[in-house]
Amino acid sequence: MIRLNNWTHLKTQYLPAILHNSPEKITVELRKFLQDSHAKFNKVFIGYADCGTGGKIDSLLKEFGLKRLPGAHCYEFFSGINTFKDIMEKDPRTFFLTDFLVKSFEKLVWQGLKIDKKPELLKIYFKNYKNLIYLAQIEDFDLQKKAEEISKRLKLEYEYRFVGFGHLKTSLSSLNS
Repeated sequence: MIRLNNWTHLKTQYLPAILHNSPEKITVELRKFLQDSHAKFNKVFIGYADCGTGGKIDSLLKEFGLKRLPGAHCYEFFSGINTFKDIMEKDPRTFFLTDFLVKSFEKLVWQGLKIDKKPELLKIYFKNYKNLIYLAQIEDFDLQKKAEEISKRLKLEYEYRFVGFGHLKTSLSSLNS
């Protein structure tokens, strides 16, 4: 988003994506970052949703007087809150992919959840899923093909939806001042 819009006034700092496999560690790492960056920047915005922390990110951000992206999951702010709600009401057995997750599936999911070493974990982790929806931020045929391959690997019904950047774009655009 920053590169696409040529926003030179914004700087990004990423926490390791693997933290999503251990959501209890997200706020610990986020606190370290906030303590370090609070004096360096005049405005800080958190590009996380709740990400499975059970409200702990919100509590931490309240402490620092900061805001974050809306929603419980990145899937929600990319697709839009109402669309996400509709999908989940239709069938809560849906596994979601974003562009980032398609690109890093092998490392974050397959290896991160140790399915590569213990294939029997696949049935345990994914036994309650029926569908896989790829919420694409950019239109990229190679990513679509890879997402479809992931759905076959997981034995889930595949659906592609181009959603763009959703609330991420509007949230970052509001920082343009």
